[in-house]
Amino acid sequence: MKRALLILLIALIHAAPRAQAQSAASGKPAGAARSDAAPPTTAAASSAVPDISADECGCDANLPDVLATVNEVKITRGEIDQQLSSELRELRQAVIAARRGELDVQINSQLLRAEARKRGVSEKKLIEEEVAARAKKPTDDEVQAFYQDSKNQVQGDFSEVRAELTDHLKNRYLREAGKQFADRLRAGAAVKILMAAVTPPKNKAERARVVALVNEEPLTSGDIEDALAPLISNAQRRMNQLREQVIELKINNVLLEQEAQRNKITTVALLQSQVGPKIKTVSETDARAFYEQQKEKLNVDFAKAEDRAKLIAYLQKQEEYRAQAAFAEELRRRAAIEIFLPPAALAIAIDDQPMLGSSTAPVTIVKFTDFQCPSCAQAHPVMKDLLKAYAGKVKLVLRDFPLARHTHARKAAEAAEAAREQGKFWEYVEILYGNQSQLDLKNLKEYAARLNLDRAKFDAALDSGKFSAKVERDIQDGLKLGVDATPALFINGQRVTDWTPESLKSMLNDLR
Repeated sequence: MKRALLILLIALIHAAPRAQAQSAASGKPAGAARSDAAPPTTAAASSAVPDISADECGCDANLPDVLATVNEVKITRGEIDQQLSSELRELRQAVIAARRGELDVQINSQLLRAEARKRGVSEKKLIEEEVAARAKKPTDDEVQAFYQDSKNQVQGDFSEVRAELTDHLKNRYLREAGKQFADRLRAGAAVKILMAAVTPPKNKAERARVVALVNEEPLTSGDIEDALAPLISNAQRRMNQLREQVIELKINNVLLEQEAQRNKITTVALLQSQVGPKIKTVSETDARAFYEQQKEKLNVDFAKAEDRAKLIAYLQKQEEYRAQAAFAEELRRRAAIEIFLPPAALAIAIDDQPMLGSSTAPVTIVKFTDFQCPSCAQAHPVMKDLLKAYAGKVKLVLRDFPLARHTHARKAAEAAEAAREQGKFWEYVEILYGNQSQLDLKNLKEYAARLNLDRAKFDAALDSGKFSAKVERDIQDGLKLGVDATPALFINGQRVTDWTPESLKSMLNDLR
């Protein structure tokens, strides 16, 4: 909560490069209306930006020179990165910009902590008093004027978008108040910037170098890198996803060329002889059957000859792709293929955390959860099934990340810790997930009675906030890892977005 508020209300103007880098790392533009939108790239923009090396970025400097081999033919990093030059340049540039902005975020963080200690209040309370309370509130006239000025960009009548525009202006005024507060803190502080440009550390010694002094308190290069670790990991993952796509195509091309050479024919002739006969001809009956199954998703009128012809052509092209993919898979089964792309992993603390499974299991699943989150409850049996299927191979670590919009989630997390103190954590968790609409304080205490816990001890822990600091630690660690929703899963330090049983089992099979 504290870091999220800090970034939103105080340092958002400085943290903008980080947000842009997160967008680039995920492959989506910041503020995109659609979640499946692609990042905007143009040839002109790419050519205007100079090449950026991996060392300058600190994103992917440890990759091997050879990324794959196919029947002893080497696929080098140089040839793959050359094909991805514009995409990689964009990602690296975004991380470099975020590193510059992070220096300001860290300075503001230190000033905020110092001011909170000076006043004897929490950072959250300080922000509420100095930012939220002072921020201007948008008037109806201002919202109306903003709508008039933004008509070309806004879809819908004023009545439909009024609430959204009001929130937009509120956030704008909060940012302005946050910047004003940050400026006031800086005006009364001794801030010395010791490095003209913050560059990624190459070793442990460089992590210790001091990049700035804030009231004589050092800010190190390691502080910057630790804060950027999730962003850099996301950038690495995105880079390697792009590389994997190109490598897969390259492998298929190499195998196709080798097979053509063995048969002393061209690749075109090889495809014609081996793939052509296996391509199924799509009939109008086939197209109609497909249309009947998918017509609610298709913008097609099958009764129209033109639409019918387009649908048949589309399905025919899919048949060609399937036949080509089947031939490529056949070639791959007979080939010796190795890929050397290392995964981008984050270091996640699991000390003093509740765990299921063997502590010596080679695979660690860390789940950041919110006990009031329906998706977290749905993921819980999936995790238990995985532990059974991979007994001795996988362990599950649960960490707390109660979302602000769930009013009972934080206290529920504290209650689970109070139950853990008496050895009934996982039993209590089952009750929480099964009663998500009844997590008020009275019910949390009643659930302890169901498990025959020492009620006096449990109630005292809950009423005193004994485990509040532990929950807060989890929240802060989650924020540093880039967690912004639940459930958030990490397998051996790699963020996992698809937690369907099939996807998780596929990943675990690769890791074992």
